[in-house]
Amino acid sequence: MTEHKVGTREEWLAARLELLEHEKELTRRSDELARQRRELPRVPVDKEYTLDTDAGTKTLADLFDERSQLLVFHFMFGPDDTEGCPGCSFLADHVDGAVAHLEQRDVTFLAASRGPLDKLDAYKRRMGWSFPWVSSLGTEFNIDFAVFTEEERRAGTGFNFGTPRRAGLNVLQEELHGLSAFALDDGVVYHAYSCYDRGTDVLHGGWQLLDRAPKGRGDDFSNWPLRHDEYQ
Repeated sequence: MTEHKVGTREEWLAARLELLEHEKELTRRSDELARQRRELPRVPVDKEYTLDTDAGTKTLADLFDERSQLLVFHFMFGPDDTEGCPGCSFLADHVDGAVAHLEQRDVTFLAASRGPLDKLDAYKRRMGWSFPWVSSLGTEFNIDFAVFTEEERRAGTGFNFGTPRRAGLNVLQEELHGLSAFALDDGVVYHAYSCYDRGTDVLHGGWQLLDRAPKGRGDDFSNWPLRHDEYQ
C-alpha cells in the first residue's frame, strides 16, 4: 500500500494548478536572477594563463575560438587521478549535444582540469565525449577562479560559495567543480561569473529530470552516480 496521498482527478487538478502558480513564480524569479547575473561587474583577467589543448598550448583568450563568450566547466580530475570524478562525469554526459547549439549563440564551451592532457584525452575517449577539454596543469587557473577570498585562496583554507567549510579541506590539494563564464571584448578577457556546488544544479538535466520523477532525487547516494560505463 502506498504511503503517498491518493486523491481524485479533480483533487489532483486543483493541487496542480496551485503548484503551477509557484512554478511560474520561480520562473519569473529565475529570469530576474539571470538578468542580475548578466549585470555583475566584469573583472579584467590580467594574468597570462597557458593551457594545454589538443591543438597545442593556448592562452585564455585563444580558447574563445573567435567567439566573444567562453564557458569553462571546472572538471574534477587531478594530476594524480586516473579517471574523472563520477559526479562531474554525470554532468559531462549532458554536454556534448549542447556544444554545437552554444557555438551558434557565440558561446564556446570547454572543460578544464589540472590533470595532464594525455590522461584527459584517454578518459574522454573512454566516455565517448567530444567537447573540448584542456589541461591547466602547472597554472593557478583553477585556484584563481574558485571564488575564495585572497587570504583563503592563497592559504588553501577556504571553499567556494554555497558549500559549508569542511575540516581539513585544502583547496590547493583537493579538486573542486564549478562553472566560470568569461567575456572577450576588444582583446581583453573579463571574468563575468562563477558558480559551484548546488549552483550548478540547473545546468544538469539529470537532476532536473529526477526532481520531476515521483520519488525525486532520493536520499541514498552511496553508490550513485557511477560513470556511465560502470552500471551493471
